[in-house]
Amino acid sequence: MIFSGKDFSFELGKKTYVMGILNVTKDSFADGGKYNTPDKAKEHTKEMLLQGADIIDIGAQSTRPGSILMSAEEELNIIKQYLPYLANEFDCVFSVDTFYPQVAEYALNNGASIINDVSGTFNADMAELVLKYDCGWIITHTGNSDAETVPDYKTSVTEDIISFFDETLEKCAKLKIPHNRIMLDVGIGFGKNYEQNIEVIKNINKIRRNNVALLTALSLKRVVGTATNTEKDDRLYGTISANALAIAGGTDFIRVHNVKENVLGAKMVDAVVRG
Repeated sequence: MIFSGKDFSFELGKKTYVMGILNVTKDSFADGGKYNTPDKAKEHTKEMLLQGADIIDIGAQSTRPGSILMSAEEELNIIKQYLPYLANEFDCVFSVDTFYPQVAEYALNNGASIINDVSGTFNADMAELVLKYDCGWIITHTGNSDAETVPDYKTSVTEDIISFFDETLEKCAKLKIPHNRIMLDVGIGFGKNYEQNIEVIKNINKIRRNNVALLTALSLKRVVGTATNTEKDDRLYGTISANALAIAGGTDFIRVHNVKENVLGAKMVDAVVRG
């Protein structure tokens, strides 16, 4: 079981892999404005790699509640300032957080190996890029909604995620996209209220699809703040605890802001559940 592409390979079940978040935005909810110059981004990337990050995930567009959608051209102009520079500096796996195919294609030609697509849809143009570039594709469940809106699920949110994942994998198979190119993201914070986010974390073991990489991305999010009654600066401990539960449930990758602390937490859980 692997998640792999032309320039990367991760053996599933061996350990928990950590995706370090590099937001180069002005307004991301946790760290907007902290790394939005190339030199600041370079230093933070270096720090996260030294702390044990397996993937660096670059985002130019905020998806926080209430954020204003950036056009593809605006997002691409930002990515152009950062990705080639960082890819020239570091020999590591980069993913780019985008739902725009034109941004994705530029990224794949300039150092990225994985597209982190939070559109919540099966985008045929993205699928073509996966086939063309032999890259990884992260597909997120959102319930066709955003961070502010919770859809009226006909079944439980767990069943909705399972159905979405199974339909997505069927579409991939029809296009001859190997399942080892796909990573599925449970979509914590997208189209889900507090109770539904908690339900998802509880049911990772049911949601996980056989032989397909699974990502849990809950770092410092509102569900952690609500559960622990904290603002974002005090949500690290809740994040580590929730990630531990997700790992125990079978998640393969965690996406985090605080790499060092989450790497150490994941190592402890791995020693128990993967040892």
